Amino acid sequence: MKLLKVSIAAAAAVALSLSASACGDGGGEGGTDGGKKVTVGIKFDQPGIGLKTPDGKYTGLDVDVATYVAEQLGYKPGDIEWKEAKSADRETLLQRGDVDFIAASYSITPERQQKVDFAGPYFLAHQDILVRADDNSITKPADLNNKKLCSVTGSTSAQNVKTELAPQAQLQEYGGYSECLTGLENKVIDALTTDDAILAGYAAQPEFKGKFKLGGFKLSNENYGVGIKKGSELKAKINTALEKMEADGTWDKAVKANFGEANFQNEPAPKIGNIVS
Repeated sequence: MKLLKVSIAAAAAVALSLSASACGDGGGEGGTDGGKKVTVGIKFDQPGIGLKTPDGKYTGLDVDVATYVAEQLGYKPGDIEWKEAKSADRETLLQRGDVDFIAASYSITPERQQKVDFAGPYFLAHQDILVRADDNSITKPADLNNKKLCSVTGSTSAQNVKTELAPQAQLQEYGGYSECLTGLENKVIDALTTDDAILAGYAAQPEFKGKFKLGGFKLSNENYGVGIKKGSELKAKINTALEKMEADGTWDKAVKANFGEANFQNEPAPKIGNIVS
C-alpha cells in the first residue's frame, strides 16, 4: 500500500512539473508567441494611418508597421489584438499595461518621453491644414487667426498653431479627426490641422474626393514612434525590427500602398534614433 501511495505521489509530481514547464515556455515581453497574444494600440479613424473598416478589418501604415514589428517579436498576425488608442489616452494605456505597444501617429515629444518610451522614429510627417476645396481665404498660417480651427483632444497640432502662428485662432477640440472632418464639411469648422499624412489619407477617400485640399504648410516636424511602457525591454527589439523593415523594402511598400492614391510626397525613412526637431 505504501509503495502504491509513493508511486501515485511521484506521478503527480512529474505531471505538475511538466505542466509548469509548458506554462513557462514562450510568451512574455518580446518573446515568441507560444500561443499568447500581443495587444497593440492603433487609431481606428485615420484612413491611410490606422483605420477599422466596417467589416472589422484594420488598414493603414501604422497597422502595417505594427504587424511587421509583432511578427519580428514572434507573433503571428492572428495573435494581434488591436485596441483603439485615441490621442488623449495613449500614455494611460501604456502606463496601465492595457497595450504592449502603440503605433498610432504617435509623435515623439520631450513631454511624452517623460511618461513613456519610444522606439523609432519610423516616419517623418509635417503638420499641415485641411480646408474646403472652394475656400481660398487661408493661404498662409496667419490667416487662421479668427478662424475656427479643429484638432483632437490631446494632440499637439492645434496648440502648435495657436501658440506659435495664429494666437487668435478659435481652437475647437473634438474626440476624433473624423468629427473634425464632419465639422469642416458642414462649415462648422474652417480648418482641420494635424499631420499631412493623416490629412492626405482623408482627402483621398472616395467619398471626400474633390471636397478638401491641403494648405501645403510644413508647420512642424512630427517624428512617429512606437510607444512602449517606460523602461520596457521592447525598445531595443522594436528598433531592430524597424531597421529591418526599412532594409528589406517592406517600409517602402507599406508607404506606397497606403498613400499612393493620394499622390502624397512623403519623406524618406528616418534613421532610428534621429529625432528631427
